[in-house]
Amino acid sequence: MITDAAREFLSEYHLATLSTTGRDDRIHSVPVGITYRDGVVRVIGTRGSQKFRNVERTGRASVNTVDGGRWISFEGPARIVEDPDAVALAVELYTARYRAPSVNPERVVLEIEVERVLGSPAFRA
Repeated sequence: MITDAAREFLSEYHLATLSTTGRDDRIHSVPVGITYRDGVVRVIGTRGSQKFRNVERTGRASVNTVDGGRWISFEGPARIVEDPDAVALAVELYTARYRAPSVNPERVVLEIEVERVLGSPAFRA
């Protein structure tokens, strides 16, 4: 689905923009840290935040990350996961890419099952 060049890009420190659809059908876009593994993009955050409520309602999301002329975008069905093992994995992946996040007992993970990839030609398989 993505190339080795894309995997390398996704190991570098770049923030992304998460886009979801709000109750009023407006696009809700916020900066986030993302990780990618085995066709799933993960975003950690706090239970009940607007981005997570939007995903619970619509079941879809997209993320885009860019650095100069290099960029990649993922979209697909999304869900909020509260399972402690899934959250621990998401935190582990986030820590490897960015830094250890602060302790958050309300942490959950948004998982996007990637069904479409757009981006720089070198990033698409």
